[in-house]
Amino acid sequence: MSPWRARSASEQEATAATLRELPPEQELEALRVRVADLEKRIAEATLEADALREIGQAIGSMLNIDEMLRQVAEIVVKVTGTDLCLIYLLDETGKELVLRGASGDTKNVVGKIRLKVGEGITGWVAQQGTHVVLPREAWRDSRFKRVPLSQDSYHSMLSVPLRGQNGLVGVINVRTDPPHEYTRVQISLLDSIARQVGGAVENYNTYRRVEQRASRLSTLSEISRRITSDMYLEEILQLIVAMTAETMNFKICSIMLLDESKQELVIKATQSKSRAYTKKPNVKLTESVAGRAVLERRPITIRDVRKTPGYQYPDVARREGLCSLISLPLMVKNEIIGVLNCYTGTPHEFTDEEINLCTAVANQAAISIQNARLLVQTAVLQEMHHRVKNSLQTIASLLRLQLKVGKVDSLEKALTQSINRIQSIASVHELLSSENLDDVPIRRLAETILSGTVRSLLPEDSSVRLSVEGEDFLLPSGQATYVALILNELLQNAVEHGLKGSVGSELSIRISRDEDNVVIEVINDGDPLPPDFDVRSHRKLGLRIVESLVRDNLLGDFTVKTENGCTRAAVVFPR
Repeated sequence: MSPWRARSASEQEATAATLRELPPEQELEALRVRVADLEKRIAEATLEADALREIGQAIGSMLNIDEMLRQVAEIVVKVTGTDLCLIYLLDETGKELVLRGASGDTKNVVGKIRLKVGEGITGWVAQQGTHVVLPREAWRDSRFKRVPLSQDSYHSMLSVPLRGQNGLVGVINVRTDPPHEYTRVQISLLDSIARQVGGAVENYNTYRRVEQRASRLSTLSEISRRITSDMYLEEILQLIVAMTAETMNFKICSIMLLDESKQELVIKATQSKSRAYTKKPNVKLTESVAGRAVLERRPITIRDVRKTPGYQYPDVARREGLCSLISLPLMVKNEIIGVLNCYTGTPHEFTDEEINLCTAVANQAAISIQNARLLVQTAVLQEMHHRVKNSLQTIASLLRLQLKVGKVDSLEKALTQSINRIQSIASVHELLSSENLDDVPIRRLAETILSGTVRSLLPEDSSVRLSVEGEDFLLPSGQATYVALILNELLQNAVEHGLKGSVGSELSIRISRDEDNVVIEVINDGDPLPPDFDVRSHRKLGLRIVESLVRDNLLGDFTVKTENGCTRAAVVFPR
């Protein structure tokens, strides 16, 4: 019951005794005054009861807290006779108040206005836990702070803390445009509404925390189940970032793996569809926030990456609406293999619970990667056995073809050619074992074969300049084996027929690609081809091997011709 309506039994008896001592006329007048006072109090009680009933209905019928707070603000304006109501709630950190509900046409600012606890009159009320009444010229108060509202020309203000059973949850304000003396009834009514709304907000926060915790535990459980399934690593990592982003309400979530040789982080999985984000260049460990997480071996949190020195791509962050970041190292047995990056769309202080959950997700991702690598390593012997067997069969086929052709210049030359063919295939396996099991860097392969093949054919004092030009990209191991054999044959042919003696000074390999094809050229400036040369009718073993491998295995085209003083053998095959 409101304090000014409470009356003890002794006060009522004293009033009755006083009335009996008065003359009849004065007693009657006093009774009229007393009745009027009681009627006023009854009207006040009815107003308060009706207001609380309406507030209770709004709280009970609205599952969406933002819609509930908007409805409460409208009711408050109606029952208090004020012009505007604003409801601020504490954020998850408890350090800032966020405008979450307002009366009138204020949709464009709800959720966007933030005040630190202690900042402005609203922040002061939250900090001190007591109400503030300003009947006129509120802007003259030393605590006043202007906020961007269309209804910002006001005189009076009443600000009351919202409390639940466990403490402060926010602040509710009412304003009037003209000066206004707030009555005891209005102050008491807003205080009663604040208690009711504060309890509802506290219950909502508790329910939301429990719901979030359950959802996050469910996510961790699902991730744990999937990493033991037979899904591919790329699918597991994609699932992890998608579920983490959805459960934690992150704008973008990504996993980057560490390339130790280049000291760079490479995006391996993200749920973002943005090409600007997914096509970002690799980031150096010493020049990035994610790199700090690796080097310092701990989670790194950034409140606003757009304003943080050292963040490499603030322009991408602005375009994609990225703000706060947490970057966590992926660790297995004290070895860091990458990072988990999680971005929010608005300024956010990561709580201990969020950091712990993201750390658990990062650990699960690291285990997934390690498990996948172990599974791959267990298949290495079988896979390499299969590939070596195929390569030996290829060598056997080439030797049978050489026997079939029959004529050789010398036994030494035949053995040298066979050795070079075997070494060209060995180069593929060497690169596979040092890089990975599936792809071979083509430029490194060309450099290896150029050095090994030509060194065995040219004299030690040769002045021929050797070079490999073009970009380095990966070829599947099957294609790489055929390319190695083709390069070996073309280089042998160039040395034996173009650069024999002291003729010619350059031998180069040029590599290029477009959207459809890979192009490999072997060029020398030695003796030109005969004028009537036709590769299709040429019967030399080396070029027959090239023609067969390009046509039958790479499904491409092979040409060789002399122009502008250079002989150019070109192999074109689809990517």
